[in-house]
Amino acid sequence: MPNWGELQEELAGIQEQVAAQGVADVAPADILRRKYLTMLSQQTERATILYYSGFQQNPGAAPVALSVTTADMNGFMLTCSGLDGPHLDLFLHSPGGDPDAVEQICSYLRTRFDHIRAIVPLNAMSAATMMALSADEILMGAHSQLGPIDPQMTIGMPEGPRTYSAQAIKDQFALAVEDCKDPSKLNAWIPILRSFAPGLLAACDHASERARNIVADALRDYMFKGDDQAEGKAHAAAEWFGDAARFLSHGHPVRREAAREQGIVIQDLEGQPDLQDAVLSVHHSTIITLANWGLAKLVENNNGQVWSLAG
Repeated sequence: MPNWGELQEELAGIQEQVAAQGVADVAPADILRRKYLTMLSQQTERATILYYSGFQQNPGAAPVALSVTTADMNGFMLTCSGLDGPHLDLFLHSPGGDPDAVEQICSYLRTRFDHIRAIVPLNAMSAATMMALSADEILMGAHSQLGPIDPQMTIGMPEGPRTYSAQAIKDQFALAVEDCKDPSKLNAWIPILRSFAPGLLAACDHASERARNIVADALRDYMFKGDDQAEGKAHAAAEWFGDAARFLSHGHPVRREAAREQGIVIQDLEGQPDLQDAVLSVHHSTIITLANWGLAKLVENNNGQVWSLAG
């Protein structure tokens, strides 16, 4: 496997070749990435789709562009077109986003592929964790991480929109109810309670239930399929991933060992050295693309069909 420096040297060599030949139809970073993506797909004999956000390379991009949204269906519909199944490797690198978009994307992929392996080279957080848990199995390295799936709620404040955990909003309201039994504390709470719009607490409950139900249904139907205890195991795992009080931070890393304790089917990337080399070459060359292009998002298949969003 070429390391990061060697990939950069290879990219520089491609750039020199392109410059010597004049105008090229394909950018050097594309040539590099597609080389390793093709090699991986040939090695695994599985269709492969990359779903990458530039949240680490281009954090200044619009949050909606970096997140999982229903607009990403355009990328998946394009990259699934003409792609041979029935097996899919789905690379995931994303901070998360909209649970409804996750359900739509994963439902669509199931119309095209019988077996989906989620590959998490580094980060698949929040709604991207939901995507990974909707697969038949997950491939992770020791450095890879999933994350909690507790929903985040955006509230309009005088200073601008602010985002908080749905559970944190409920916990603070419960604290206010208890504190306000003492009339002397009312004045301190009134400015805070003004931000609790009608329906907010119910919306928090609904969002939490929605996220857990999406994961539980997917686990029952795919990863835990055939298990006599599939229903109970699926709901228990979804509750665990959605328990904000357990993690205390929405960015808390969930390593493969902790996920396995919930019954999640995870294969060790290190257990297959040739596959590990191929996966990391694809990952690193894709990160180089995101950084060089300033992209917010990249969706691509092993046939070179690509959909992207600028940062």
